[in-house]
Amino acid sequence: MAADRLQFHEMGLDDRLLKAIADLGWAQPTLIQEKAIPLALDGKDLLARARTGSGKTAAYAVPVIQRILTCKETVREQAVRGLVLVPTKELGHQVRTMICQLTAYCARDVRVADISGKAEVSAQRPILMEKPDIVVGTPSRVHAHVNAKNLVLDSALEMLVVDEADLLFSFGFESDLKSLICHLPKIYQAFLMSATLNDDVQALKELVLHNPVTLKLQGSQLPDSSQLQQYSVKCEEENKFLLIYTLLKLGLVRGKTLIFVSDMDRCYRLKLFLEQFAIPTCVLNSELPVHSRQFNQGFYDYIIATDEHGLGNQKAGSQSAEGQGKKKKRTTSKSATGKDKEYGVSRGIDFQNVSNVINFDFPPSVESYIHRVGRTARGDNSGTALTLVSISELPLLEEVENALTGDNADCALKPYGFKMEEIEGFRYRCRDAMRSVTKQAVKEARLKEIKQELLNSEKLKAYFEDNPRDLQLLRHDKDLHPAIIKPHLRNVPDYLIPATLKSLVRPFSKKKRTKLNPKGVVKTAFKKNKRSKNPLKSFCYTGKKNGGKQKGPS
Repeated sequence: MAADRLQFHEMGLDDRLLKAIADLGWAQPTLIQEKAIPLALDGKDLLARARTGSGKTAAYAVPVIQRILTCKETVREQAVRGLVLVPTKELGHQVRTMICQLTAYCARDVRVADISGKAEVSAQRPILMEKPDIVVGTPSRVHAHVNAKNLVLDSALEMLVVDEADLLFSFGFESDLKSLICHLPKIYQAFLMSATLNDDVQALKELVLHNPVTLKLQGSQLPDSSQLQQYSVKCEEENKFLLIYTLLKLGLVRGKTLIFVSDMDRCYRLKLFLEQFAIPTCVLNSELPVHSRQFNQGFYDYIIATDEHGLGNQKAGSQSAEGQGKKKKRTTSKSATGKDKEYGVSRGIDFQNVSNVINFDFPPSVESYIHRVGRTARGDNSGTALTLVSISELPLLEEVENALTGDNADCALKPYGFKMEEIEGFRYRCRDAMRSVTKQAVKEARLKEIKQELLNSEKLKAYFEDNPRDLQLLRHDKDLHPAIIKPHLRNVPDYLIPATLKSLVRPFSKKKRTKLNPKGVVKTAFKKNKRSKNPLKSFCYTGKKNGGKQKGPS
């Protein structure tokens, strides 16, 4: 079958683009790339649905770059010809990185700018004044630049891409997007890329596309069981903490693991709970800058995240959009609590080499489940998804199972056969740790992280240089004690480990024990070898060798 598939070199791509693809190690296109790239090069509008991790970004980035390279052969005027709209800043950074990799050998001819960051609009103006060929940004930021006359789209724009289209409306970008379309030229090519085709995507299709070709390539929105193993465990609140502690501490979950919870307070509660047992974790906090969220640098194997800022309010967002006929005022990029509206974890961040996804709290919708679990088993890699389900969440589990089995019976969640009675001995330790993680401890943990970020902030460095007293006050502020760490919880005694797991947890636990002297005194190796190690007593003179004969003592 591989021989029958269309290859990159058969698509009529520029040699520089083919060389960059070869450097990325892409031997052949994925299914979405094989079908979408030729249609896009023919000038067709596309509505493509493909599962997360299937190569959707390259499926639109390659034809956009190719079209710009072709245009540059006849037109020398520099202008913005490609616009990529994304729902989150993290995804914007990921898209820019991918385009830079693909333009490694034609960077002078195809320039890309990412304006989805937190910088002020005025600070980004010089970048747009150079008229990059491709602009990547969120709808709100692009709209702000259009209103500020920093970006002109109605003259030379040729291609519009809406990535993760099913999230744009739920992230509150509906009014921005509708206003932005008024500034686009009458004729342009458009691509809508999405992991699901919901009502929001259908509304966008009517708004943006013209006689599109619809591609529904995967029968399932998630890989089948040969690539992705999906399990569910029915357990209540205390058992969730007991199970996650046992799985991580005994090393039953191996590889980089992404743990999803319902909100940010739960993130820190779980982090502090696991810290009691010396299990290091990283919390992805929307209150902190992107560069401080170190998730791909190998510092942590366990990452705790939440999708509360997007998918958690997905249904509410779509209902409010339908119910209000009046035009809503554009919200700012920060909510009232200071959280980043354009922050998204379940999608947007390109988590690398994630082996497992654990849904500590059940996702609020089918779409949320698909995009959480889609962080693992990306490309040709395998992965595991484990979902902890309480009794109140059983209707949501049934909804997810119906949606997945409707696509492919091989994608259903299987019950995880974990015998809770085997780990009953860990319960008292679990309760002990949970008592230490109070609401005040969670609050202080968040404050401590923000305080540390202030001290390490590059932006505040100049301010602290001018105001050293403020820096000293911040440094010598009272110490925060998020939770009392109990040293005895760090280690797991042998008697607590179930007999069925001892061979897995401690395969080399058989150690040589010191034999006791019948008289009750232990003879150490030091005393035994003390005489032999004394050079004055162990030295032996053998005499000089003379003609092969050894001269003996006189």
